[in-house]
Amino acid sequence: MTNFSPTLLPARRQVLRAALATGAAALLAPALASCVPDSRRASIVVAGGEPGGFYLEFATLLAASLQRHRVADTATVNPTGGSLDNVAQLVSGRADLAVALADAASLQGGTSGVNRGQIAALGKVYQNYVHAVVRRDGGIRTLDDLAGRTVAVGMPGSGTSLITPRLFEVAGLESNPPAGGRHVTVKPLGLNDGVAALSGGEVDALFWSGGVPTAAIAQAHAASGFALLDLSALLPGLRQRYGPFYDKVLVPADSYAGIDEVWTVGVANLLLCRMDLDAETVRRTVDLLVGHADELIPRSSVGVQFLSPNSLINTADVPLHPAAAAAYRELHG
Repeated sequence: MTNFSPTLLPARRQVLRAALATGAAALLAPALASCVPDSRRASIVVAGGEPGGFYLEFATLLAASLQRHRVADTATVNPTGGSLDNVAQLVSGRADLAVALADAASLQGGTSGVNRGQIAALGKVYQNYVHAVVRRDGGIRTLDDLAGRTVAVGMPGSGTSLITPRLFEVAGLESNPPAGGRHVTVKPLGLNDGVAALSGGEVDALFWSGGVPTAAIAQAHAASGFALLDLSALLPGLRQRYGPFYDKVLVPADSYAGIDEVWTVGVANLLLCRMDLDAETVRRTVDLLVGHADELIPRSSVGVQFLSPNSLINTADVPLHPAAAAAYRELHG
């Protein structure tokens, strides 16, 4: 994946919108026109995420687009704890579509997951950024400074709760049970509770995996004054121990007002479905991802979007749904 610089971000979004308006959308128009009204589903449920986070915002935009373009009569969103919860909702049938981190999707439902063969990808859609958030006046400048501190590590069921112990392991920090002088005390707090705890001094750091900027963090930062820790030194160890899901990515300067640019760990988001989702719904959802991607960009997002045919298909070891693969082949000719 190509990393970006802050100066390229406005152009990136403009190019995406222009390409969709002229190229891919034109290619997909005949396919959309060929769909008869009776082919749409009665309802679609999208598993989202926590209030204030990127997942719920993206899922809400997706549901609106699915309904607007008559992929389903109604499309609704389930708020959830995050990636692991979303995969569980897919497997149990409580949701038809879900967004999840590639590492979580692989663990739970990819070629080697516990739900092997039950879920498939419709595409790689966005980049998540691991945030290690601290108070600016808290005296914490590096990950090593977290030794002996209390840290919010994500709600159970979230993608954050998966990657945070992996980061600690690579950094040589012990969390359960405490051992020696390099241990951290962990609290399983989600985004909103974690932000409140950090602002109130109940925890010394908050880990969160989400879009840039994350609204809940930006709002609290304006009142409390936060900083972000550089996590990029952990990347080689993460990739060696857990696979190629992790990338070095840049949080641009002033993504959160007054915070300098900082390198961190990135994980791709995948849009997922069950393998048994009907081919017509899959194909028409792919049409939206490519032909109407401009409707799926949250207003606050300055991060990397993968909403183009060439990048949508790169879904790590989570296989594309056969109907999605066929749709991308048709798009590429």
